[in-house]
Amino acid sequence: MNTAQRAAKAVNQKVGSSSFGHVFRLEGSRHDKEIKDTKFTTEIRAGLTTFFTMAYIIAVNASILSETGGNCVCDGSSNDPTCRIDAIYLDCVRDLRRSLITATAAIAGFSSFLFGVLTNMPVCLAPGMGLNAYFAYQIVGFHGAGPISYNLALTAVFIEGFIFIALSLIGMRQWLVKTIPASLKIACACGIGLYLAQVGLSYSAGIGAISGSRTTPLQIAGCPEEFRDDDGFCTSHKMTSPTMWIGIMCGGVITAYLMTFKVKSAMIAGIALVSIMSWPRRTRFTYFPDTVAGDDRWSFFKKVVYFHPIDQTLNTLDWDVTKAPAQFALALFTFLYVDIIDCTATLYSMARFCGVVDPETGDFPRSTLAYCTDAFSISVGALLGCSPVTTFVESGAGIAEGGKTGLTAMVCGICFFISMFFAPIFASIPPWATGCTLILVGCLMMRQVVGINWKYTGDAIPAFVTIMFIPFGYSAAYGLIAGLMSYAALNGFVWVTKVVTRGRVVPDDEDEREYWTIKPHGRLPWFIRSTKTLTSRVGSHHSNQYAESIRSVDTRDISHGNSRAVDQELDVITVAPEVEKTTTRP
Repeated sequence: MNTAQRAAKAVNQKVGSSSFGHVFRLEGSRHDKEIKDTKFTTEIRAGLTTFFTMAYIIAVNASILSETGGNCVCDGSSNDPTCRIDAIYLDCVRDLRRSLITATAAIAGFSSFLFGVLTNMPVCLAPGMGLNAYFAYQIVGFHGAGPISYNLALTAVFIEGFIFIALSLIGMRQWLVKTIPASLKIACACGIGLYLAQVGLSYSAGIGAISGSRTTPLQIAGCPEEFRDDDGFCTSHKMTSPTMWIGIMCGGVITAYLMTFKVKSAMIAGIALVSIMSWPRRTRFTYFPDTVAGDDRWSFFKKVVYFHPIDQTLNTLDWDVTKAPAQFALALFTFLYVDIIDCTATLYSMARFCGVVDPETGDFPRSTLAYCTDAFSISVGALLGCSPVTTFVESGAGIAEGGKTGLTAMVCGICFFISMFFAPIFASIPPWATGCTLILVGCLMMRQVVGINWKYTGDAIPAFVTIMFIPFGYSAAYGLIAGLMSYAALNGFVWVTKVVTRGRVVPDDEDEREYWTIKPHGRLPWFIRSTKTLTSRVGSHHSNQYAESIRSVDTRDISHGNSRAVDQELDVITVAPEVEKTTTRP
């Protein structure tokens, strides 16, 4: 054991035995529910890994949301209705992007840190990919050409967050998780793994090895930028991109090699190596080529330390929903519908990946608090000018690095806070630096596929549909919906067949099917438990009062022979509560 290892061991023992370690249930804390193999230094490393894997969201989210134009005013002419070439408007949009970089880092830092403190889970949050594109291109539209304004759309997001809190408190989100068949839950995690791998292979946040095509859904890509058409498709020179090969060799092969030998921080090392190699100019794999976009990135990168105030996006909500009531309601419902499925599926998958899901209840610790924290972060993000915040599947990178507690999320959150002042650095991590990391995390998540019940067709086929739809539909929400619909259709027809034939026709392998019921199992949310306890106490109080009133019944009833009936009623009132506790309903 070298000096560094001895120092790390001493730090882990010191922190683990402290009150701080007891709060987060670190190894050596002597907590009743101490988490096995949790070390302070491992949590820090896992948090850094998650941050570097998620850091692309700072630049990507700002770029997508700035396409809306925000509060910039477009006085478009007939020749330029969306202000594509209006110099003054484009200057405003560039300033908007700087504000959104700060806003994205701020809400990611706040939500991740808060989530780690309150839930003690290694899961980080930030404005979600997919939802930000829907917000920008379908709700607000390019440069504000959509059905509702940027400010009104933020109001819909703000309200959505509080609706989520209500749904979480009454147990709706938890009920959704508990009623999903076990194989579909596992399939959802595997599908998200494939989704991560697909993102890692694409151009937007990966190495660019695949792209879309006009004739097929996907095709081999990997061509240099000068050989791509306006839609981003390769016209020639496929698989010759220097950036792709730098990402594969340095970010993929070397990282996988280090992981084979259980080297800690292997993923961070791969991301850092590729990033540093991509920063010098005048190379074939530079992130700052001699183009307008490259020059803009380079000028921002040279500032190194820079804080841009959130002056364009802070608290710009518009509460006048009468401007577009139908479109506002549609946007609110869509955000609510997509986000509740997407976030619920992702959060459960991450909880399962880090091994905290209770196999008996199908729930994870502090689930109500986790859902409420996620919902509250959505509303705070809207105040900062961001699209809906959600749990990030990239959290799997930190979990794969050994993160098991909320310290991982807190470290990631602190890094996002720091990145507000070092935005030029973190906004300059190229997508090909993180692409192979996402692919490797997807590989780790796919290991859960062995837990699917492949023995029974009614479980196996819906699980496969879920796995298939998530990456190809580019949405965890729609993948899970497809799996649930196929599960309901297939098993529904089987049930109808058994009913019609009175049990004479049943599948040969029905004994292998997983038990499933729509009734929620496990513990109810604390809010519901408290309400039931209060109701029980109030009911008991009223029963006692009613019993006293019967004891003081008019003596004239007793004299007429009703005393026996009164005694029977008293017995029912006083004995019924005990009977209810000791009997079982058929």
